[in-house]
Amino acid sequence: MKKLIFALFFVSAVLVSASSQSGTGLEVGMKAPEWTFPDADKNEFTMNSWAGKVLQINYVDPDESDLNDPFNDAIDKAADIDKRINKDYFKGFGIVDTKSTWKPNGLIRLIAGRKAKKYDTTILFDYEGTLQEQWGMPRDSYSVVILDKNRVCRAIYKGKIPDTEHEKIIQLIIDLTKE
Repeated sequence: MKKLIFALFFVSAVLVSASSQSGTGLEVGMKAPEWTFPDADKNEFTMNSWAGKVLQINYVDPDESDLNDPFNDAIDKAADIDKRINKDYFKGFGIVDTKSTWKPNGLIRLIAGRKAKKYDTTILFDYEGTLQEQWGMPRDSYSVVILDKNRVCRAIYKGKIPDTEHEKIIQLIIDLTKE
């Protein structure tokens, strides 16, 4: 009897795990599902807060917040110094995956505030792991999603973006801002 109960428990655990991972999430070519997230001042934002702009969304576990600084520095240089990315048609920002960390929300907001100042951007907070579920974003990671003006996903990068990819992504953003 104990073996039967264990077998039923094991099968149900596997089925629950499979069903929670069955959503494929966001993929290149798909329209991104909408969301609403607050900033540190509790102002709510959606993708439509930047209507008509190409979006670079950094979805970040606070424990990995520095992982793609070289990439974001390259984006800033292309936009602010070289003027290759037209900021009238582009917005890069961060969404903090607070569900993937042990750090308290007050500390997370402090870290996010520094990043927001460094990159002159908006930082939002996903307290419930919404994009993990809706978009299939990994836990404990750093993901970058590029959406065109119609909110169609054009690229997804999970983990550290190699330096060799920076120019390719910058060119993609430039091309999308001209569409």
